[in-house]
Amino acid sequence: MRKSLKLIALALTLPAAAALASETAISAGAETKIRDLLTGQGYEVTEIEAEDSMFEAEATKDGKAYEFYLNDQFEVVKIEEDSEDD
Repeated sequence: MRKSLKLIALALTLPAAAALASETAISAGAETKIRDLLTGQGYEVTEIEAEDSMFEAEATKDGKAYEFYLNDQFEVVKIEEDSEDD
């Protein structure tokens, strides 16, 4: 009975731990590299975070908002135009 309770408690805490692990703080150096990359292309960076083993940066240019997804080599792998109704 005790083993069953421990297993249930563990099963309930694992999703929360995984959620916390998916978002991590990025180093100042990584943030600087990403900011320099995007500002060099004319974007105004508003937010940078790390999530799901990728860097995500939000930036604007010419009145439009974008989300950039970068790998650990600071290469842009995906760009999405961010709609205002999100």
